[in-house]
Amino acid sequence: MKKVKLLLLTLLLPILAIAQETQPVKKPVAKKKGPLMGIQADLLRGPYLQMATPTSMTVRWRTNVYDRSRVKYGLSSDSLNMRTDDSSLVNEHIITLKDLKPSTKYFYTVGNLADTTLQGDEENYFYTFPETGSEQLVRIAGFGDCGNNSINQRSVRDQVVNYLGDKYLNAWILMGDNAYSDGTDAEFQAKFFNLYKDNLLKKYPLYPVPGNHDYHDFNSSPANDQNKIAYYQNFSLPTQGEAGGVASNTESYYSYDIANIHFLALDSYGPDKKGTHIYDQMGEQVEWVKKDLAANQNKQWVVAYWHHPPYTMGSHDSDKESLLVKIRENFIKTLEDGGVDLILCGHSHVYERTKLIKGYYGKEADYDAKKYEISSSTALYDGSKNSAPYLKSKTKTDGTVYVVSGSAGALGGHKETWPHNAMYYSNNEVGGAVMLEVEGNRLDLKWICSDGKIGDHFTMMKDVKKDEEKTLKQDKKLTK
Repeated sequence: MKKVKLLLLTLLLPILAIAQETQPVKKPVAKKKGPLMGIQADLLRGPYLQMATPTSMTVRWRTNVYDRSRVKYGLSSDSLNMRTDDSSLVNEHIITLKDLKPSTKYFYTVGNLADTTLQGDEENYFYTFPETGSEQLVRIAGFGDCGNNSINQRSVRDQVVNYLGDKYLNAWILMGDNAYSDGTDAEFQAKFFNLYKDNLLKKYPLYPVPGNHDYHDFNSSPANDQNKIAYYQNFSLPTQGEAGGVASNTESYYSYDIANIHFLALDSYGPDKKGTHIYDQMGEQVEWVKKDLAANQNKQWVVAYWHHPPYTMGSHDSDKESLLVKIRENFIKTLEDGGVDLILCGHSHVYERTKLIKGYYGKEADYDAKKYEISSSTALYDGSKNSAPYLKSKTKTDGTVYVVSGSAGALGGHKETWPHNAMYYSNNEVGGAVMLEVEGNRLDLKWICSDGKIGDHFTMMKDVKKDEEKTLKQDKKLTK
C-alpha cells in the first residue's frame, strides 16, 4: 500500500509543479497615481480661490488620482501665456500665483504637467485685490450657517448671484457651521463645494471661519489635533501676515486687508495651544487680536467676524448659553476699544442687527438705548424719518454695529423674548446673506434675502465734517 501511495505522489508532483507555474500571480493593488499608471485624472472638487492679495492668488482643486499640478493664466481666456507648476504627486492641488498686478482680471485653467486641462474657460477668472489703502468700491458677501443642502441654501446663493449681475465680488466670507452636521469631508463636498462650485468658488476668493459644527469631525479637543478635521484640511488661510495684519501662526484665526478695510477672522469655538478660548483675556487669540488691532489703527474700516454672537434671541439665547455670555462679557470690549466698526456672526439661524452701540455687555433686560446707543438713527439712509447714516471718526472708537446673519442655509427659530431688545431689525422667517459694499469713507451693508428682496440695510460714514451733515444725500459718497 505504501508503494502505491509513493507511486501516486511521484506522478502528481510534476503535475502540481506545472499547475503552480501557470497559476496567475496576484499583484498588489496600487493606488491610482494618474499619468504614471496611465489613468486620467478627473476633477472632484474646485477649483476654488484662497489667500487673495493685491499681487497673489492661491488656486486649489482635488483630483481622483495623484497627479502633478499646473495653473495656466493670463489677461484673456484665449491667451494664457503664464503658468505655475508643481511636480509633486498629489490629489489635493494647491498652487499660488505670484507677482500679479493689483485690481487686475486674470483668466485661468487648472490641469497637469502633460498640459491636460481639467477646467478652464471664460468663466474661470478672478480679480486680484486692490492696493491696500485704496478707496475704490469693493464688495464682500457673508454667509452664515450655510452648509445644510437645503432649498433655502440654494435660494440664498441664487439671489446673491442675481444681485451681483455683472458686478464683481471681491471676496466672500463664511461665519461658521459651513457643513452640517459634523463638518466631515463628505459633508463639505455634498453641502458646500458642490453647491457653490459653479457660481462662486471658481471666481471669488474665500475667507472662512469655523463654527461648532465644523469641529464635530474630530472628537478630541486639544488644539494640536485641530488640523486633522476637514475644515483645516480643506482651506488654505494666511498665518504669517501674507494678506495683511499681524502673523497669527495658526489657521484658526487670522487677518487680511481688502482695499481700505482690515478684516479679523476669528475662532469662537476651538481652543488655542494653551487650551484657552476667545473669551479668555490672557489667551493666545485675544493677545493676538490686541496686537493686530494696535498695528492697524491706520485702516479706515475694521470688520471682525466669527461664529457665536454676543447678542441674539433667535435659535440661540445669548442670556443663557455660557459661550455667548462669556464672549459678550469678556471679549467684545477689546474689539470696541480697538476701533472695530462692524461685527458679523452666525450660529443663530436668523438675521438680527443693532444700531451703533457701545459699552453694552449685560443681559437683554439690561439694555438701555439711551445709555448704549451712540446714534438713535436707523441708518437706513433712504429718506425716511431718522434714517441718517451712522457717522464715525477714523481716530476714535465711536461704537460698533453688530449683525447676526446665520440663515444662509439653516433657518428659523426664536426664543421667548424675541426679538432681542438691542436689535433694530430682526427676521427669523426668511433666509439670507449679507453684502458689504465699501467705497472710501462710506460703508453699506445689505441683507439679501432668499426671496430676492433686500430685507435690511444700513449706511455708515467716517470723517464727515459737521457742517456737511445737513447736505447728506442718498447714494452719495462724502469726503472731507
